[in-house]
Amino acid sequence: MASTHPFHMDPSATGAFKALDEALMASGEPVEVEESIDAVVIGGGTGAPVSIRTLLSLGISTSAVVAMADDGGSTGILRDKANVTPPGDIRKCIAAFADDPTDPLVRAFKYRFAVADDHALGNLLLAALEDASGSFPEAIRICEHLVNAQGRVYPSTLDHVTLTAKTRDGRILDGQAVACHSKTALESVRLKGSGTPIRAYKPAVRAIERADLIVLGPGSLFTSIIPNLLVPGIVEAIQRSRGSVLFVCSLADVQGETWGLSAKEHLNALYDHGMYGLVDYMLVHSPVQLRAESPATGSFIAVAGDEPEYSSTSDLDDLTLTEGTRPVPISYQDLLAIQAAGPVVISRNLADSEHPTWHSPQALRDAILQVIRLMLSRREY
Repeated sequence: MASTHPFHMDPSATGAFKALDEALMASGEPVEVEESIDAVVIGGGTGAPVSIRTLLSLGISTSAVVAMADDGGSTGILRDKANVTPPGDIRKCIAAFADDPTDPLVRAFKYRFAVADDHALGNLLLAALEDASGSFPEAIRICEHLVNAQGRVYPSTLDHVTLTAKTRDGRILDGQAVACHSKTALESVRLKGSGTPIRAYKPAVRAIERADLIVLGPGSLFTSIIPNLLVPGIVEAIQRSRGSVLFVCSLADVQGETWGLSAKEHLNALYDHGMYGLVDYMLVHSPVQLRAESPATGSFIAVAGDEPEYSSTSDLDDLTLTEGTRPVPISYQDLLAIQAAGPVVISRNLADSEHPTWHSPQALRDAILQVIRLMLSRREY
């Protein structure tokens, strides 16, 4: 009987983004935004790296602010047994910033060891360097140097925090790993510290304050994106920034925390956790074209295609639309309601044809480029 392979890596779209970069270069298409833009991605998990790679493919100076509430898998074991700062989401973002994702060192950085509690080498390296240097930010800096990172990764806080969630049926769940697999959608989350007030990491605050574009997501809404916003000082930094805020809504339900929630309810959750009035653009996935708002209103219209075909995705067959994946629904009425509150909605078919829960690199790149062009056209000098 053949033994299990001792090494494996988390599923990742970074290879697809590398192929996109090469294809664009070969075709002669412009790959950079003409104006100088600083962007910061706020999130964690597997979602933030997608936005990181997209922004880098556009030649945009990018950094990332990452949630520190992760307590599952390799990270959870290291937190429990070694009392280290959670390394997992930081590792994923460092790897996303790597100049060459196919470099053997970068690949090894992402390796998990089936023979050792499925620990990721990058997690072990960050934990060891934190101990050796006495500083988690220094451990991050060393790893960024090792992979020749094209941007900086900042934890949203250096304080040890845990996540507590309340479900929509009134249950209380303790821990990020438990909350993300809730049997019903979550209503709210909060952070608990270790006895002292939770403080934002100052370099993370500065990165947000100087950003021209602040990207939330994609990723797990309540367990990767919102935990950053719960750190005192992060939302205030967004408020002080002159940058535009883009929310990249998830494509589909893959965990219990948002099961059955519409795109509008995803946005409302951000509002309920401090972001009301701060979201300028929202990018949503629709496998079919939604009817666009009449340009006669004088407002920016939802970018949804030229030919109206459907007024909603919520009544269409899930299996037909996404090959067995439950999409996050968006209706034309919800689209109008979202825009009435301020954000410009851009609705596109964003799913990768081979991985329906992943964003298509080309589609996401085109959509974010359109957001940037809208942002620049509205910028006040």
